[in-house]
Amino acid sequence: MEDQDLQDLKLKSMENIIDDELTYKIIGCAMKVHNTLGNVFQEVIYQRCLAIELNKAGIEFLREQEMPIYYENEHVGTRRADFIVEGNVLVELKAMVRLEDVHLAQALNYLTAYQIEKGLLINFGSTSLEVKRLFRKH
Repeated sequence: MEDQDLQDLKLKSMENIIDDELTYKIIGCAMKVHNTLGNVFQEVIYQRCLAIELNKAGIEFLREQEMPIYYENEHVGTRRADFIVEGNVLVELKAMVRLEDVHLAQALNYLTAYQIEKGLLINFGSTSLEVKRLFRKH
């Protein structure tokens, strides 16, 4: 393996570690909110509380960010992402008794539409916090 290839692999590995640390911190913030509030509130309450925790943790994010949707390079509308964290992690929140396949499919489609590589689907509505790690298909 050439030196440049090895250096590129090391950089990719370091990027993955940094991203894993970021998703770990996001999940930690979500756990604090869930442990404090339980599972009885509407999604918007959890969204506001998670924003508070992300701020306290020094994590940069955009909340309710309008994102353009394209179809064959034509703008066809917009959709609001619950959170875009540090420009590279999509976070979608739910407050339901149980996540269903449609919620997972929706979040995965957002990754593709927004061209974001990874995300988290977090459900505050169950007895225990539910977290699904998401990766964009290529």
